[in-house]
Amino acid sequence: MESFGSLIGSPWIYAVVALSVLLDVFLPVLPSGVLVITAATAAAASTATGVPDIMALVLCAATASVLGDLVAYRLAWRGGARFDRAIARSRRLTGAQERLGAALARGGGALVILARFAPAGRSLVSLGAGAARRRAREFLPWSALAGLFWAGYSVALGYFGAHWLGATWLATAVSVGALFAAGAGAGYLVRRRPRATEAS
Repeated sequence: MESFGSLIGSPWIYAVVALSVLLDVFLPVLPSGVLVITAATAAAASTATGVPDIMALVLCAATASVLGDLVAYRLAWRGGARFDRAIARSRRLTGAQERLGAALARGGGALVILARFAPAGRSLVSLGAGAARRRAREFLPWSALAGLFWAGYSVALGYFGAHWLGATWLATAVSVGALFAAGAGAGYLVRRRPRATEAS
């Protein structure tokens, strides 16, 4: 943790976290979750400066998550025929878009929340909702809940992991592993939901 001490111990950490979370809707390879966990681990050990603050970190990550979703949603909404053709070329994207539209129409916001934890699920849901011209009131409240749950879970992993295992790379690694496990579980449930719906 010492190598990141100067950044993590300054208010700039909020800007770095916000930028990473904001952009990972377009670049899912960005390690935004790892960064949030690392900052929360450092916060658990920070007694002198109080930076980063746990609640501020949750709000920062959650707000950036919703803003990123909104940008992707609006871009896809305005993408027009070109974006529609790009989706139509992929059977997987077309199916996911149809399932998302049906789920949102039924008030099935659990899909939006689950997808926030799944690898690239946030991108697929935000772009799919915009491309399908879903109304903002059907999507954004669930996006806000998803961002809050994801941010709270990630920060809690780093914070409590540091308290249990110490503010070390081991605590960070265990917390990141738990985040990836949640992502794998969410991905499985997202893929399973349509089959369960069709069976019923």
